[in-house]
Amino acid sequence: MSWLTRTRPSLQDAMRSLAGLGQHVRRWRARRRASPLWTATVAIILAIMLMPIATIFVLAVSPHENIWPHLVSSVLPVSLRDTILLMVGTGFLTLIVGTGTAWLVTMYRFPGRALLDRLLVIPLAVPTYIIAYAYVELLDFAGPVQTAFRTVFGFTSARDYWFPDIRSLGGAIFVMSAVLYPYVYLTARASFVQQSVCALEVARTLGRSPMGTFWAVALPLARPAIAAGSALVLMEVLNDIGAVQYLGVQTLTASIYSTWLQRSNLGGAAQLASIMLLFIFALFLLERFARGGAQVHHTTGRYRSISFQDIEGVRGYLAAAVCSLPFVLGFAVPFLLLARNAVVFLGEGLAAGFLGATANSLMLAALSAIVASALALTLGYARRVANNNIVRPAVRAAGLGYAVPGTVLALGLLIPLAAFDNWVDAFMRSSLGVSTGLLLSGSIFALVLAYTIRFLAVSLGTIEAGLERISPNLDAAARALGSSPMSALMRVHLPMLTPALGTAALLVFVDAMKELPATLLLRPFNFDTLATHVYSFAALEQFEEASLSAVAIVIVGLVPVLLLHRAVAGGRPGT
Repeated sequence: MSWLTRTRPSLQDAMRSLAGLGQHVRRWRARRRASPLWTATVAIILAIMLMPIATIFVLAVSPHENIWPHLVSSVLPVSLRDTILLMVGTGFLTLIVGTGTAWLVTMYRFPGRALLDRLLVIPLAVPTYIIAYAYVELLDFAGPVQTAFRTVFGFTSARDYWFPDIRSLGGAIFVMSAVLYPYVYLTARASFVQQSVCALEVARTLGRSPMGTFWAVALPLARPAIAAGSALVLMEVLNDIGAVQYLGVQTLTASIYSTWLQRSNLGGAAQLASIMLLFIFALFLLERFARGGAQVHHTTGRYRSISFQDIEGVRGYLAAAVCSLPFVLGFAVPFLLLARNAVVFLGEGLAAGFLGATANSLMLAALSAIVASALALTLGYARRVANNNIVRPAVRAAGLGYAVPGTVLALGLLIPLAAFDNWVDAFMRSSLGVSTGLLLSGSIFALVLAYTIRFLAVSLGTIEAGLERISPNLDAAARALGSSPMSALMRVHLPMLTPALGTAALLVFVDAMKELPATLLLRPFNFDTLATHVYSFAALEQFEEASLSAVAIVIVGLVPVLLLHRAVAGGRPGT
């Protein structure tokens, strides 16, 4: 009895502690629905992210002069035709190559399969404009391929033979497909890796051939993932400016650039940009339609390893050759040319401003990675501690910048930044008689802001995935112990989010190193990055002197590509 008497108060204390903890949790959840400070912070970030898009539409509906008749009659027909044909051609080729190679690597065993699985993603490290410059140097009339062709067959001029023109719409489709197919390969491979072996075996027992199983079961299950990969490909096609300009394809992006800089017509450029934004909206709808609203998930906690089917003999080497060809065309051939030029023209490359462009690229990429990761952490944590009807859609909308092409983003940022600079300058002139000049537009600030808006979605997705792995019970426990949301973030969440933050910063860093359109339009005078350095020399037909910069961009891009492949290849549930 005495033992019971001594024990009862401790049990009562425990019950009271649990009740108190429950009250803390209820109060924390109530504050989570309100949290006006976090909600206001998210709203401010969203306003900054959407500012370029709003600027484009305002400028498009109220231009200084009405040039719609000119655009409709002379610019839009060619631009729309080339844009649509380039998207359709590139989308079709990347769909076939990416899905086919992903299925072979995932389900079959053949010579070199494990190595090819890694090699097939490497072309993603090469920007489209670099591979375009490389293939023009290889396949142009004065290039080594046509020179050897004329020597072998004794031709003396271009009129004596036919050779496919790389500076054409077909050449642009080939070049972009060679680089962008890994988007489809990665998403399709991730889907094939996670599919149920049982579903595939049931199809085989019902009489389906391996190809019939692919068409009837595997491909429909992978449709949402393949649609997402194809949408990424088409977004990259819309964003490109370096490759299409160099290959002579007049897409909407190229038309915006020429209308803005060559014709000095901001209103016309904004009107073309608004049409491109409609393209992007239609692309989102198309991607949702291609997904079909399908949701696929496992109904068991037990998973079996994929049983590879062996392809032996000549058929096995043929499968290896099929999977090798995309890597050879998308990476090996252009990179060997770049490496050879970088060695031969090493002195010229170093003297042409390589070191300065490298320093500028590293500085901009590092600043953008820090700012984008910090904003992504703010948005992701705000959604965690203030998950209300304002924060949820605002966080989703803040990541839309990745879908906005760099030319559109640059145009939408330059107008408000220039207006702010002019207002500050006018105020300082009238008040103090001092001219402040351009403070934000045409500065490093504008570039970092553009990179942050464009690549925020990359860091946001990574950080949100990291936050989802942290139990909400830790938040409630921290609040019960008296920690504020900011204190809990710094003392509890931030140490646990270090890997996710590092990954997010790395992805933004690499994307910023490769970004060309926004950099080209917003950079300060006499300020070159590696991307603009390559672009400038290619425009002067002196690409050899910029090969060193191109090699540096490619090598930096290899790191996240290989990390991404590792995550996809090891992503089967239960492994």
